[in-house]
Parts: sequence; C-alpha cells; structure tokens
Amino acid sequence: MINNIQKVWDSPFDLLRDMDRAFNGRVGVDNDDLTAKYPVDIHEDEDGLTVSAELPGFAKEQVDISVDNGVLTLAAQRTSTKQENTTTHLHERRFTRVRRQFTLPTTVDTTDVDATLADGVLTLRLKKKDEVKPRKIEVK
Repeated sequence: MINNIQKVWDSPFDLLRDMDRAFNGRVGVDNDDLTAKYPVDIHEDEDGLTVSAELPGFAKEQVDISVDNGVLTLAAQRTSTKQENTTTHLHERRFTRVRRQFTLPTTVDTTDVDATLADGVLTLRLKKKDEVKPRKIEVK
C-alpha cells in the first residue's frame, strides 16, 4: 500500500497541495513556498554527459546553472502569476522554484559546459576530460 502512495505523490507536499486543491484552498497550504521537482534524464556516451531537464514555462533568464565541488545545480525561479484588480477563479500554477542537484563523476570536465533551453527543456552537454576518453593506440 505504501508503495502505491509513493507512486502517486513524490513528496508529502504533493499530497498536501492536492488536498488543498480539493478543498478549494481551505487546507491552508501555501504552495508558493514549495519547490517543484521536474523530471531529468542523464545519458553518457564516450564523449561526455547529456543532461535533459524539463523546465516548462521558464525563460532562459530565469534559469541558473552552477557547478561547485563536482555538484551540478539546476535552479529556476519565476515571479508570481497573480494579477491585481482581478478575480481569480482558478490558480493552479503555483510552483515558482525548481532546484535539482547531481553529483558529477570525476571524469567530467566542468569548465566546458554547453547549455540550451528550447521548448521547455534545458539541455546540458558536459564533455569528458581528454585523459579519460577512450583512444586507439597505434602499434609500431
């Protein structure tokens, strides 16, 4: 039973958010203080790593990428969508922050990272260090 619950809600905050929605905000959960967790794919080939992270609705100016001590941090933040002098009938777009961290292998060159954001997907290309790339040795 517990495994089924974990498959539906990734965190207790997801459960509280859904309960708050079901009761039209009467549970009192302030969803603006929660951090979203969007899916990320990481693939490796002989040249390096490719990280693909979903960041729907974020502009490139709202995305912050950093590497510190071998830890890759992906963060994004957008301002509230609340409009003044209007009546809100439905307000589901509440997550304003995204933050994910990944420990990188020591074989990755963190000084040469290519990042693009297109169609709500952030794609990072991290190259492997030259000394760890497979190479062919010629026999003389």
